[in-house]
Amino acid sequence: MNKIWIIIKREYLTRVRKKSFVIFTLLLPVLFVGMFLIPIFVMKSGDDEKVAVVDESKIFQGKLADDGGVHYKFIDARIDTLKNTYQQLGYTGVLHIPAMDVNRPPSIVYYSKGQMNVMLKSSMERKLENVLEDKRMELAGIDKNKLEDIRADIDIVNLAGKEEKKGSAGLAYAIGYGAAFLVYIILLVFGTTVMRGVMEEKMNRVAEVMVSTVKPFQLMMGKIVGIAGVGLTQFLIWMVLIIGLYTLMGLFIDPETMNAAANNGMAGGQNETAMKAMKQITFVVESANWPVIISCFIFYFLGGYLFYAALFAAVGSLVNEDPNEAQSLTFPITLPVIISIFIMFAAVRNPNGQLAVWGSIIPFSSPVVMMARIPYGVPGTVPYWQLALSVIFLVAGFIGTTWVAAKIYRTGILLYGKKVTLKEAVRWLGRKN
Repeated sequence: MNKIWIIIKREYLTRVRKKSFVIFTLLLPVLFVGMFLIPIFVMKSGDDEKVAVVDESKIFQGKLADDGGVHYKFIDARIDTLKNTYQQLGYTGVLHIPAMDVNRPPSIVYYSKGQMNVMLKSSMERKLENVLEDKRMELAGIDKNKLEDIRADIDIVNLAGKEEKKGSAGLAYAIGYGAAFLVYIILLVFGTTVMRGVMEEKMNRVAEVMVSTVKPFQLMMGKIVGIAGVGLTQFLIWMVLIIGLYTLMGLFIDPETMNAAANNGMAGGQNETAMKAMKQITFVVESANWPVIISCFIFYFLGGYLFYAALFAAVGSLVNEDPNEAQSLTFPITLPVIISIFIMFAAVRNPNGQLAVWGSIIPFSSPVVMMARIPYGVPGTVPYWQLALSVIFLVAGFIGTTWVAAKIYRTGILLYGKKVTLKEAVRWLGRKN
């Protein structure tokens, strides 16, 4: 056990001291938070659009409201003259609305020095469409206020479980999808890291020196657990940094500015819908069972990693000088992970389906699929017996894959110059130590 601990420390410290680890660990949270900061800085630093409007139809006069840094000024001037002089007058563009039949509107032209950006175009079109629709209803004798009163707005409140806690199917879908996909990425990235580490040691003949003092099984276990510690450390640092950066961002940026940046470029109706959705999500986030979600995520992250990392280590021990061998040898391992993603797509839509239930119990797919079901509720959607069975099978699966990988690793790590097939590697399982 002491030798395994020495290998764990070596694998862990060697990787966390690398510049690439430090840079990637610090850079990812900054990039993640930057996705929210960039729209704020763009909105604050960007120049306002000043649009001159020539409305020959007299339908839109005074009905285009300023928003999102776009200011409209209706001008009574000839378009032939204004489109050549608008820059000298301080405008960034000219919107020409010709005389029209409201039932057959002609093309409306926007004159500008450069290409019109897509957000400004979308905002203008929606504003013009809303005004034109109001005019058509007026001519048809339809009272807009009565029409708004007639429209129904139904909100289904989901009270789940015996305690009738308020839940959100959309939020559970988002959390389940995100958590499951993150586990999927972790399995492939860190599993491949284990395989490459074994390959490098084998091709550099480092393994020959190490197995002279420790058993191959001890070497494999130390490498797997050490790299698992690196992944868990990286994940915890990401969580602390992201939460810390968001907290600091809230201290220096007022909520109104953040909301405006989040909804920047959306037209009126879209803004209102987005704000309503954000309020619903903020309210329901508080009702999510985060202790269960986070604890299960950590378990399935570690359990799934250990389950597949042993197999990736075995594959790494089979590869010789030709790294392309790894592609064919890893296919049987990566295939169940890829299939798990397709089962996860079904699980987030129907977490009680037979495919989702069995996919969350079988250890080859449970790390991904179970994380897609857990946000829907425990024990409401995921009964305790299913969760317990999934945990037991995953632990048993890890022990089984470790035994299989150790048998292959013991022979493969010292085998040079020969291309090994999977069929031959399977035969090694029957050899006695």
